[in-house]
Amino acid sequence: MQNQQEPNPLNIEISEEIAEGTYANLAIITHSHAEFVIDFVNIMPGTPKSRVKSRIIFTPQHAKRFMKALVDNIEKFEATQGEIKDLDEVQIPVNFGGPTAQA
Repeated sequence: MQNQQEPNPLNIEISEEIAEGTYANLAIITHSHAEFVIDFVNIMPGTPKSRVKSRIIFTPQHAKRFMKALVDNIEKFEATQGEIKDLDEVQIPVNFGGPTAQA
């Protein structure tokens, strides 16, 4: 009988600032032979300029694992909450429901 050791549990900490999260409604993905770069952006209507709020850099292997994990989680979500409509299927008002800006 082999003596199998249980793997050490992963201890992950998160600061309060990071735990609050950052909203993004656009992701721009680029890649090279060695890495995938995902820039998360929050675009607000009526503003001429937007900034990258967060940049995540993956190795190709980690990008693929991330994609598989995201697909798995979307399938689990849809199994309990129903199908997520693609943005092409949903009409979103340009002003996001707020008042129309005037100069």
